[in-house]
Amino acid sequence: MKLSNNKILITGGATGIGLGLTERFIAEGNQVIICSRRQDVLQEVVNKYPSVITKVCDLANEADRIDLYNWIAENHSDLNVLINNAGIQNRVHPMDKDYYEKAQTEININVLAPLHLITLFTQLKNLNTVINVTSGLAFTPMAQMPVYCGTKAFFHSLTLSLRHLLLPQNIEVIEIIPPALNTDLGGAGLHDEFPPVSDFIDAIFQQIKEGKNELTFGLSEMMSKAGSEQLQGIFKRMNP
Repeated sequence: MKLSNNKILITGGATGIGLGLTERFIAEGNQVIICSRRQDVLQEVVNKYPSVITKVCDLANEADRIDLYNWIAENHSDLNVLINNAGIQNRVHPMDKDYYEKAQTEININVLAPLHLITLFTQLKNLNTVINVTSGLAFTPMAQMPVYCGTKAFFHSLTLSLRHLLLPQNIEVIEIIPPALNTDLGGAGLHDEFPPVSDFIDAIFQQIKEGKNELTFGLSEMMSKAGSEQLQGIFKRMNP
């Protein structure tokens, strides 16, 4: 993937890792489009980065996803990079009364939404890169967030297959595999002790420059390369 002169859509590009990607791709000389459910959050990004193009979109809603694609196809048909970053994380227990409802929401946003967007956006003639943001928890789950970890394991597996299936279309598929970072994913304050997003962004952009298609950082690098026994040990440490 070239790092400049792209037109890029980043889902969930107004906060957390998505915002870090937005800022860095702008700095590298790209046109960036971001989407979010909330206009006020999008406006905050525009106030800081006036070149950003925004679109209000609830990715949990199938009609909104189709509307997003149609809007891109009509107004930004030269889009060549899709970054599936948006996701939610719930700490739930199977005995919680709202467990099934929350599980449905996580599966819809973390699995069905990016799967649907890939189906839609690969119809664009100029699309040459799909970037999927998964998680180190795709390899070893944290029991407190079982559905989230399951969705990321699915998305990792899907990404491996997509990388093979989209080769004939000359579409590169890149996987970003973050560890826990200092973001508000899952709730404000839950990840305050973890590394800053800025360090993670620096690391993965260096890996893009090196031509890698699986981008890791810190613990996620170890987890993605670990064998079965190592992963069992990590699981025990993560789930005492």
